[in-house]
Amino acid sequence: MQMWNRLKARKRIYPSGAFCITLKGTRPCMKNDLQTFIRFLSDERGLARNTLDSYERDLLQYIEYLDAAGIRNLKESGKVHIAGYLLKLKQMGRATATVTRSMVSIRAFYQYLVRERRLDQDPSMHMEIPKLEKRSPKVLTVEEVETLLQAPPSATPNGQRDKAMLEPLYATGIRVTELIMLDVDSVNPEMGFIRCIGKGGRERVVPLGGIASECLKEYITSTRPKLMKHSAEEAALFINHLGTRITRQGFWKIIKRYAADSGIRQEITPHTLRHSFATHLLENGADLRSVQEMLGHADISTTQIYTQVTRSKLKEVYDRAHPRAKA
Repeated sequence: MQMWNRLKARKRIYPSGAFCITLKGTRPCMKNDLQTFIRFLSDERGLARNTLDSYERDLLQYIEYLDAAGIRNLKESGKVHIAGYLLKLKQMGRATATVTRSMVSIRAFYQYLVRERRLDQDPSMHMEIPKLEKRSPKVLTVEEVETLLQAPPSATPNGQRDKAMLEPLYATGIRVTELIMLDVDSVNPEMGFIRCIGKGGRERVVPLGGIASECLKEYITSTRPKLMKHSAEEAALFINHLGTRITRQGFWKIIKRYAADSGIRQEITPHTLRHSFATHLLENGADLRSVQEMLGHADISTTQIYTQVTRSKLKEVYDRAHPRAKA
C-alpha cells in the first residue's frame, strides 16, 4: 500500500484548461509523456474536465506503480507490468468497473505514444479488457419521484433552489454535471427548453416540462437574487451559500438528504433521476431515438439498457394480471 500513499501531485492549468502534472520523485520522461497525453485529450479530443480527471487519476497511479517497480521510462514497460498493475488493483478490492476503466486509460495512453512515435510498439495490444456485467439501472417509481420532488421546503431560498434543480433534472434527464454547469442564459423557461453541453463538448437542446419551467422561472426572478450575495457577476444558474456555482458533491449531498427525508430506502446516486426519466418515458410510449437524443447518447445501444427495465416491468404486470400466467 505504501506505493499508493506515495502518490503526490501538484497541478497547474494549461491555457486550454487541461492539467499539467508534476510528480514528485517520478521519472521525468514518464511525467512528460503523461502531460502531453492529457493536453492532447483536452485540445484535440475536446474531452470534458471530468473525463480528463478520470484519465489523470488512472494514469498517475499506473505510472507510480511503474516507478516503484524501477521502470525508468515507458519503453521499458511491457505486458507483464500492465498485468501486474491490474492484478494489484484486484487484490486491493477495486471493482471490475474500476479495473476496466484503468485498462482503457492505459491502452489509450500507449496507443497515443505509438502514434506519436515515442514508442515502437503498444504492450497493451491484444490484452483482454475485463468484461463488465451489464446491470439494469436503478430507477425510482413515479410515486417515489413525486415524493422526492416535494421534499424541498418551499419557505426557504435554499429549498426553493433545490426544488428548481430537482424538477429540471427529472424533467430533462440531463446529467448532474450538465445541470450544475448551466448558466442563467442556458435556460429559457418561457419557451420551455434548456441548452446544455454534454460529453465531448456536444451541445443539445432539451425540452422542459411545464412544472419545471415554472420552478425555474420563480427561482431566477425571486430566489437566485437572494442567494447572490456579492457575486453580481456570477453566471452560474445554481449557486451555493457563498454565491458561487454549486458543486457536484454539494448537489449529491442535497439529493441524498431529500431521499432520506422522503423515506426512499434504495441508494440514490446523482444519476438516479436521469435513469428514472428515461425509463418512465419508455414505459409511457416514447420512442428510443427520441430518448437517445434527449439523453445525449452518441450510440443508441447505450440507451437500449433502459428497455431491459421496461421489459421486466411488463413481465411483472403480465404475471400479476393475466389469469393464466401461472401454471
